Amino acid sequence: MLELRKISKTFNRGTVNEKQALNNLSLTLNDGDFVTVIGGNGAGKSTMLNAIAGTWLVDSGKILLDGKDLTLMPEHKRAAYLGRVFQDPMKGTAPDMEIAENLSIAARRGKKRRLVRGLPKAERETYKELLRQLNLGLEDRLSGKVGTLSGGQRQAITLLMASLNQPKLLLLDEHTAALDPKTAAKVLEITDRIVAENNLTTLMITHNMRDAIRHGNRLIMMHEGRIVVDISGEEKKNLPIDQLLNLFEQASGSEFADDKEILSK
Repeated sequence: MLELRKISKTFNRGTVNEKQALNNLSLTLNDGDFVTVIGGNGAGKSTMLNAIAGTWLVDSGKILLDGKDLTLMPEHKRAAYLGRVFQDPMKGTAPDMEIAENLSIAARRGKKRRLVRGLPKAERETYKELLRQLNLGLEDRLSGKVGTLSGGQRQAITLLMASLNQPKLLLLDEHTAALDPKTAAKVLEITDRIVAENNLTTLMITHNMRDAIRHGNRLIMMHEGRIVVDISGEEKKNLPIDQLLNLFEQASGSEFADDKEILSK
């Protein structure tokens, strides 16, 4: 479904602030893969997601999605194939618009639009049922402004919006990092259900080693713009955190130095 062929990206080339964020990185995701991504600060995790989304173009290499070459495609055109949830709950929704209006915009992403007066009753009922499945009590708040919701509620709605059209690839960029542990666990529970029910190919960056092991069917760890650990299946499911740290040290030749991630294990 997704193929990254030796992609590289360097920022501030030729200056004292030059930084190679991606270093000939290659990665292939099969249809339905749910891959968690972990790594220290500056490892290239978000750079990789931004390269896939088209936030910036790579310096070299290829990005293919379901056989389509996205490498030079502008960001707004890639949006028709991708769903994305950001770390900041304030992103991804229009706070001054109703919940139903936000969902309606998401449902029409990549399609021809026309002006209509209000939302059809059948469409509102569809959104009501989808919200009911979140178990957050939002099904009776379709007319409520998104800006009045909590961070967890907004992330849940953003997840729903990102998956409405069953994108070719769902990108989750530390989408629970700004939430308290209880709310983060709820959003991850919703994430697992939405991904499984829609068989969505998913890349999820997380700062939490326990979550990286617990969720998805495959785990990759990045270091200096490349992948140094790639495990899946039962090996991933039964992997102790200490062993994951050892794998990183063996593959990278250095200790895992991101205190935020070690403390969150």
